[in-house]
Amino acid sequence: METPPFFGLALVLLLLPDLLAGTGALRGNDNGETLPESIPSAPGTLPHFLQEPDDAYIIKSNPIVLRCRAVPAMQIFFKCNGEWVHQNEHVSEESMDESTGLKVREAYINVTRQQVEDFHGPEDYWCQCVAWSHLGTSKSRKASVRIAYLRKNFEQDPQGREVPIEGMIVLHCRPPEGVPAAEVEWLKNEEPVDAEQDANIDTRADHNLIIRQARLSDSGNYTCMAANIVAKRRSLSATVVVYVDGGWEVWSEWSVCSPECEHMRIRECSAPPPRNGGKFCEGPSQESENCTEGLCIQDIENATDIALYSGLGAAVIAVAVIVVGVTLYRRSQSEYGVDVIDSSALTGGFQTFNFKTVRQGNSLLLNSSMQPDLTVSRTYSGPICLQDPIDKELMTESSLFNPLTDIKVKVQSSFMVSLGVTERSEYHGKTHSGTFPHDSNRTFHPIHAKNKAAYIQNLSSLSKRSEMRATGIFGHLGGRLGIPNTGVSLLIPHGAIPEEASWEIYLAINQDEASLQPEGSEVLLGPQVTCGPPDVTVSTPFALTIPHCAEANSEHWNVHLKKKKLQGKWEEVMSVEEETTSCYCLLDPYACHILLDSFGTYALTGEPLSDCSVKELKVAVFGCMSCNSLDYSLRVYCIDNTPCAFQEVISDERHQGGQLLEEPKLLHFKGNTFSLQISVLDIPPFLWRIKPFTACQEVPFSRVWRNNQQPLHCAFSLERYTPATTQLSCKICVRQVKGHEQILQIQTSILENEKETITFFAHDDSNFPAQMGPQAFKIPYSIRQRICATFDTPSAKGKDWQMLAQKNSINRNLSYFATQRSPSAVILDLWEARHQHDGDLDSLACALEEIGRTQPKNSNLTETQIEESNFSYSRQNGL
Repeated sequence: METPPFFGLALVLLLLPDLLAGTGALRGNDNGETLPESIPSAPGTLPHFLQEPDDAYIIKSNPIVLRCRAVPAMQIFFKCNGEWVHQNEHVSEESMDESTGLKVREAYINVTRQQVEDFHGPEDYWCQCVAWSHLGTSKSRKASVRIAYLRKNFEQDPQGREVPIEGMIVLHCRPPEGVPAAEVEWLKNEEPVDAEQDANIDTRADHNLIIRQARLSDSGNYTCMAANIVAKRRSLSATVVVYVDGGWEVWSEWSVCSPECEHMRIRECSAPPPRNGGKFCEGPSQESENCTEGLCIQDIENATDIALYSGLGAAVIAVAVIVVGVTLYRRSQSEYGVDVIDSSALTGGFQTFNFKTVRQGNSLLLNSSMQPDLTVSRTYSGPICLQDPIDKELMTESSLFNPLTDIKVKVQSSFMVSLGVTERSEYHGKTHSGTFPHDSNRTFHPIHAKNKAAYIQNLSSLSKRSEMRATGIFGHLGGRLGIPNTGVSLLIPHGAIPEEASWEIYLAINQDEASLQPEGSEVLLGPQVTCGPPDVTVSTPFALTIPHCAEANSEHWNVHLKKKKLQGKWEEVMSVEEETTSCYCLLDPYACHILLDSFGTYALTGEPLSDCSVKELKVAVFGCMSCNSLDYSLRVYCIDNTPCAFQEVISDERHQGGQLLEEPKLLHFKGNTFSLQISVLDIPPFLWRIKPFTACQEVPFSRVWRNNQQPLHCAFSLERYTPATTQLSCKICVRQVKGHEQILQIQTSILENEKETITFFAHDDSNFPAQMGPQAFKIPYSIRQRICATFDTPSAKGKDWQMLAQKNSINRNLSYFATQRSPSAVILDLWEARHQHDGDLDSLACALEEIGRTQPKNSNLTETQIEESNFSYSRQNGL
């Protein structure tokens, strides 16, 4: 039995006779005291520990506490690393166990970080406690004390991967070194990955993430999170892309035999279609072969040849007569004196279409990506365009020249109306459902003289900014119209236009007409957009997308939608946060999607609610040589962060020969009334110079905040000391006083043959301003119908259109959808408008699956299986 050197005077007196007789063993300590190794036995029991010290970790500089509790115990002392802890460092408490009448003693000590760091032994710093009773001593377990830490850098970060669908994904992660060892958690798109809820995912093997069979929904950004009691660390994110290689569908039926004695069949790469960068199908998508077993039209009897050539000759004579008639007609109308007016009177509002006919019953036409049958092609010029050529009669050569009468069709020439010409054109002829007019005798009313001036004026303004306008002819199948590189688009849903009707729809940005002057503290947040014709009525709301430059926050902005009246005045349609059934506004970070039922001119305005309201500005720097060969001009633009505003700057700079010198950056401009400062820094001395006191320019707050007219820019003129200087490096600092700051690093050559071009940024819609029919929509029409049929019907389990709206982040003004004939269809139209660039069908499919898994508390397994089966089609049909 061990005895500490400070047990107490009573114990020393008790053992004094034995010590004098030499019966007790002596033990030395650091203080030179002699201690007994044991004490005489006495009636009782050995101490029993009720609490032993636990292993502990010191976090930062906080000491830890080690505790011991034993019964029966006269004394308890701690021993650390083989040395007794001084009595003064102990805190002891004594109590009585009422059930046994034995003494219970508790003791604890503090261990500091310094004590642990100063210890340099062969093992970890440790402590144990020793308890005494009349019978003898007992020792507790050894408790280790370690300093906790977690390094910053991961030993291995996960690496991004591209894997085929159903392939295995293994993401490796080795967390930073730490004490205690770090635990690992995986995040996907900042959300925890729960392997217990997904049997396809395993996160147990050496901190790695294993996805046994990759699904499209597994694409995303994955992050490894390591944490212990000290800190948390994030790895670099790894991007996982699950792709699908394309596969051929079955061949279509052979087309009809062409005059060249060939027929054709096609197939499409849609089983499945390539997705997320997957390979396109190998091999041809169409093939042709002889359809007369070697016999062609040239081999038939000579009489047939004569009849054929006679018919062709008659057709040529008829065409010549028509040309002469048109020439005489134009001469008779020469009193107008302007050829452009006469030409437009004949062709205004009528577009040319390539009508590709195919065999009836071809199911491939249901898919928008199908390539058309090229065996029979006819080009018609007429006022009506039916978008769906499915199951229509095959038009023959003879039907093109047969005069048909009896039916009078009145056609709206909306293109002419938009240019100021309000006349209608009439076409007389007989037609039937699903075909074009077959008459060549077309009669048009000429433009009245009173409309000449309006026509010429509007035409000139149109040609001046043609890039800010788009037109397209839409029918019952609907489509999408966008102005390239501006963020402005129009979605016309399927069925919004009546069957057997088509309209020329236009979409324009009013660049040169700053007619809206916001009142009070309001500011214009985006372009003024006109869609029309204004007299067109739709049966289903269309979606208009207008970009904006506000940092969307309902606490800082009150955003309004305004419409221009016929008298030129503007009226407020609604506030974005308002509950109304007249229209719907959904404010996204960079654009507002508006559901409307009438065309017109619209704009977004914002009323700042505090000094924390922010307008996002795009900062861009352009440069070009001046007339003086030694001078170089820098133009710094601070414009509203909308694509159309930047497009206007690009257009102006192209005319001036400017070059974009650095990738544009975003500046958050607060509504705190402080001005904007733009300065040129770090100009190389002895190579370039700038005029004194011109290196910094300041723009008043109001000019920046209400910059709705012309793009705001500041120009700086730099001069070379010698023509031998061909390189320019400097910094452009753009900052708001008491606000945000951006630095643009300029490094460029001023020589034309050495310039590095920075690409102007464009949207994906730059090559497709107008898309008609199914190809304009991301959701296949058959799947859209099934979704609407499922959710438009009220469900006792709450799986109706309201839940569909909630899963698509539509949580306000639901009364608007309740007034629609098909609420689900309008919700999907809004989804199409929001996802026109990404087409994120996976997110929609996941939302449908989440709804399918939603069950009431008392539902049984059978009901769950039945309900979920209603949504299984989302994956099977490409969603």
